[in-house]
Amino acid sequence: MAYAPTDPNAPEFARCYVNLADAQLGARALAVSDEFFAVAERMLNPEPAVFIAGKYDTHGKWMDGWESRRKRVAGHDWCIVQLARPGWLHGVELDTSHFTGNYPPAASLEACDVEGEPRADTAWFPLLDSVNLQGNSHHYHPLDAARRVSHVRVNLYPDGGLARLRLYGRPDTRCVVPNDEGQIDLLAALNGGSVIAANNEHFGPAARLLLPGRGVNMGDGWETRRRREPGNDWCIIALAQPGQVERIEVDTAHFKGNYPDRCSLQATCVNGGTATSIITQSMFWPSLMDAQKLRMDHIHSYQAEVLPHSPITHVRFNIHPDGGVSRLRLWGRVSAA
Repeated sequence: MAYAPTDPNAPEFARCYVNLADAQLGARALAVSDEFFAVAERMLNPEPAVFIAGKYDTHGKWMDGWESRRKRVAGHDWCIVQLARPGWLHGVELDTSHFTGNYPPAASLEACDVEGEPRADTAWFPLLDSVNLQGNSHHYHPLDAARRVSHVRVNLYPDGGLARLRLYGRPDTRCVVPNDEGQIDLLAALNGGSVIAANNEHFGPAARLLLPGRGVNMGDGWETRRRREPGNDWCIIALAQPGQVERIEVDTAHFKGNYPDRCSLQATCVNGGTATSIITQSMFWPSLMDAQKLRMDHIHSYQAEVLPHSPITHVRFNIHPDGGVSRLRLWGRVSAA
């Protein structure tokens, strides 16, 4: 996932799959029937929806999400979303946070798998039959991941506001384009990497480590609180696919007075277990990279000669003792676990 769910009641699919409707990963709202009160692109913002009392624009109350006008004719509103990458969807979150008297009573999802953009003659298939919605609530529904999906059409019956649409799934890794050395980023969220756990995310979720590009500011990264006790902070990440790491990048972009003093990596091939058991086991994983000194606002690159290892599925990223890191990349090749 690009961001760890803030809802403590989020189901497992929201914790172990990537949100392919995340605008930061490249998802886009291609077409919409109506967005009079609030544009559909806001619905794809990965951050939690906010409510700003007293904020109005020329169309009325400003809302953090997609909101259509009150429908006075037959029919319903809809929006077509292009996923960040085609893939197989395991679950959906329909989030009506802060929409109370203006949420849609029901919604449904349709999907297609096409190159480019859907056309008038594109065949859509049902993804989620109509479900009831409540105001200011998170609605989770598992999806049948039998068919690959490139676009989703969300239908609101008959109108109203949806704060966030999150579509959790496995991206099609056949779409990943290797770099000039034939490597892919085995940790990238867009390739299927996901954060399993982190001991502290006070100023920024660890899932931001897996986003594309460099961080845009100090808020675009993983940052822990100031540690006042012995030890170090850490996060555990599942690779997109089992692989052999050839190069590591640790980017401290925008972190200057608060970057970690050092960082290190442990890694292993996990067979079975849960997030809780993996946390316990990770303390004893072998070293992938011994502690390395870090600099502020800098891309650190570590080459293959310091990384002898077998194919791995998970890494534990340790920062010593605390601080902020913008991005973490493991460049390598996919291999059998």
